[in-house]
Amino acid sequence: MSRGMGGPYRVAIYAAPGSGPDPYGAQLLDRAEEWLGRSTVGRPVRYTGDQGREPTGWTRDAIDGLTVDARRYGFHGTLKAPFRLAPGRSLSELDRCLGRFAADHSDVLIPQLALTRLDSFYALTPGVTAKPLRALADQVVAGLDEFRAPLEPAERARRRPERLTERQRDLLDAWGYPYVFDEFRFHLTLTDRVAPEHHPEVEAVLRDWFANSLGRDIALDVLALFVEPEPGANFQLHSYHPLRPHFGRLTEPMPVRDRSAGTSAA
Repeated sequence: MSRGMGGPYRVAIYAAPGSGPDPYGAQLLDRAEEWLGRSTVGRPVRYTGDQGREPTGWTRDAIDGLTVDARRYGFHGTLKAPFRLAPGRSLSELDRCLGRFAADHSDVLIPQLALTRLDSFYALTPGVTAKPLRALADQVVAGLDEFRAPLEPAERARRRPERLTERQRDLLDAWGYPYVFDEFRFHLTLTDRVAPEHHPEVEAVLRDWFANSLGRDIALDVLALFVEPEPGANFQLHSYHPLRPHFGRLTEPMPVRDRSAGTSAA
């Protein structure tokens, strides 16, 4: 597979709550990184097993077994799913364009954060309809699509098009991903697939672990550029770009901490 001007294997544009000034987002990110056991910027993570912070009755190994793929991708909400850069396009060019895009668009809320089981995995989702969030995702998908290389046959096959609806197959062929526009559902993934017999215990531990964030409005105040350096490698936060703030939305100070390691924040 080709790579745009020698860049990473794939790139993605994600929502990364906690990278901006929202204190509730910061609290959520800390908790999510503890749960997943990994930071996408390479900073030390206070693992759930440290100092008795693991959920009662759980071990780090048990959590790791539930989060193999979720941990590789890191804590994020997909806006534009992973794609290869188009021929002649570079990571730095995409980064600059994303910065301009973010400066021209306002931040939005993930309203009334809820724990949701989507098919057989668990995620955090908006608890009510989130039209501004959906509109922003639509604009990211369409507005930056010039940077996306067309799907190769093997990439399309991995999406299992035979299991998709006709509408989803059309979206896959047009935009490289079947869950955009009217098929989009924003989510922050917490687990891989969970066997049905384990749903009650997994839901209970997640509801307790994220109790301080559930029901809150969380700001989506930056757009994040993630990279997958090589096939199968962990996704890393390459840079983030603040969205234009709504006046008066965030009134509490952001806790003092360093989230800059490994990023080229705009």
